[in-house]
Amino acid sequence: MRIATFNILHGRSPEDDRVDVDRLAAAVKTLDADVLGLQEVDRDQPRSMNADLTAVAAEAMGAVDSQFVAALAGTPGGTWMAATGEEQPGSASYGIALLSRYPVVSWRVVRLPALRGRVPVWFRGARAPKLVGDEPRVAVAAVLDGPSGQFTVTCTHLSFIPGWNSLQLRRLVRSLAGTREPLVVLGDLNMEPRQAARVSGLRSLAAGHTFTADAPTRQLDHVLGRGPVAATGPGEVVRLPLSDHRALVASCEVG
Repeated sequence: MRIATFNILHGRSPEDDRVDVDRLAAAVKTLDADVLGLQEVDRDQPRSMNADLTAVAAEAMGAVDSQFVAALAGTPGGTWMAATGEEQPGSASYGIALLSRYPVVSWRVVRLPALRGRVPVWFRGARAPKLVGDEPRVAVAAVLDGPSGQFTVTCTHLSFIPGWNSLQLRRLVRSLAGTREPLVVLGDLNMEPRQAARVSGLRSLAAGHTFTADAPTRQLDHVLGRGPVAATGPGEVVRLPLSDHRALVASCEVG
């Protein structure tokens, strides 16, 4: 089984600064994932030609089930607010998606703690901290009916603010207590592998530098597992013709 995560930067390529849905579809086909988590996903946004990027990816990979969950309603950087799940069809939104070639038995959405106000953050190479805010964060979990039985996969995109992302990850894992195992948590966690494993209590199923795409020096994207799930080979980091992240693929045996 191939389980992958990819922060798609709303389908944009830094090379030509364009969103091309055919290029996104080709990238998803290249990953050949059985289960795929996407972050920074647009739906009905002008900057991505009002496309439903989840639907584009689902068709490309042959998903039998998929779900987009909005973190923001409106246009990022413009007029937006935290999504509630009650947004009307056709309204601009932005968030995450989980797609599967295996049937989904049940879905669950977890809205993560939001940071209120602005906090000082040190960025690499900066001489002083910068006051920054953050956007709402969300996770989507699915119980899948896989070849060896049911298991749970959760996709998320955590805060880039140190400490706050740890709080969100702990809250997410705590919210999944009692869910059907094996459990896989994947996504852009905005933290390095040791921290991700320590905070979550889960083990890594794939390793490799994923950020930035052109010359990656850090692993911010992860596939983590608990219970009877094991990697059957080394993680695969895939450079694709879009995004500032590389995709991460874990070859796994589940159950």
